[in-house]
Amino acid sequence: MALLVQKYGGTSVGTTERIEAVADRVGRFRKEGHDVVVVVSAMSGETNRLIALASDIMEEPTPREMDVLVSTGEQVTIALLSMALQKKGFDARSYTGSQVRIVTDSSHTKARIKQIDEQNMRKDLDAGRVVVVAGFQGMDENGNITTLGRGGSDTTAVALAAALKADECQIYTDVDGVYTTDPRVVDSARRLERITFEEMLEMASLGSKVLQIRAVEFAGKYNVPLRVLSSFKEGNGTLITLEDENAMEQPVVSGIAFNRDEAKLTISGVPDTPGSALGILKPISDANIEVDMIVQNVGEDNKTAFTFTVHRNDFKRAQEVLRGVTKELGAGEVGGDTKIAKVSIVGVGMRSHAGVATIMFEALSKEGINIQMISTSEIKISVVIDEKYLELAVRALHSAFELDNAGVEETF
Repeated sequence: MALLVQKYGGTSVGTTERIEAVADRVGRFRKEGHDVVVVVSAMSGETNRLIALASDIMEEPTPREMDVLVSTGEQVTIALLSMALQKKGFDARSYTGSQVRIVTDSSHTKARIKQIDEQNMRKDLDAGRVVVVAGFQGMDENGNITTLGRGGSDTTAVALAAALKADECQIYTDVDGVYTTDPRVVDSARRLERITFEEMLEMASLGSKVLQIRAVEFAGKYNVPLRVLSSFKEGNGTLITLEDENAMEQPVVSGIAFNRDEAKLTISGVPDTPGSALGILKPISDANIEVDMIVQNVGEDNKTAFTFTVHRNDFKRAQEVLRGVTKELGAGEVGGDTKIAKVSIVGVGMRSHAGVATIMFEALSKEGINIQMISTSEIKISVVIDEKYLELAVRALHSAFELDNAGVEETF
């Protein structure tokens, strides 16, 4: 029988009725003989409620006290779920992050896991108990409560699975797997049976919100098989694992991701000299603004245009930084556009197929969609387009790469 780590998010444990349903599901796995460790989030809306309480008291609460406060949300859930399991006849024991001894660094509100002491959990599992662990939290070496940042429960689950050498880490959420693209945009989007860690990392970083990036990175590093499933309906979900070298033929493109939260900044008349790019991007980095895509055009008279994208929330702050930069560099004006979007195709099969970019650009051209910027990696091509064409672009690409077809064509 298998050792499973199961994680249930806030919507899955949002009411006592849903907590009872989770207990029923966990109980079924125990009856089948599996060992189960359950990681839970706070009940839906609880973390926001606690943050609002803190804001009523203090405009900028100290990070240490915020961690003490928000970590209580998961403590409520682990106790309630353990009670629900016990009521149904299953021995269960709850643990906070500090009780497990999930040791983190001291970066309050965004701590990173350093080590996990799994001994107590193993003793409970050997005794036939269900172990219920609070996600999202740990403790530093001085015993202070820490939290891993929003979405940290996914990371907790994967880290526990790695420490326990679990057979699978199952992430239960309100969707039944990873889709070729957002079904709200493309009706024919289909659920993928499996996807590689690399592809899932790209999809997560490009806007797919099914899994947290840190959790996928952790799973890939320690080779923890991940499965995304629905808390509300039965199914096999999507398995996220290593690339299968024995597969007959990988699909060229596995999915299409998109992000509406992009903004573009352009500095014209930048001197075409060594150090100009550094002079632009270092002040942006120093302001803690993350840069995504970058394009530098070769111009005339030793002048270039330098364009890059940032998160839309950082647009105004980046503009202010650049106005100071242009004076120092002797560059021209700062232009910007907040009505853009990024669309990306992702697939490990792109490594072994030529002409993928041609198919993408032809599909966009047929719809009259102009490409403003292009970025590529070994398994991804991203383009920046006018935001008003976003959904049209996604549908065109989904069709061009035949992602609505069930299964993969085998080539011999």
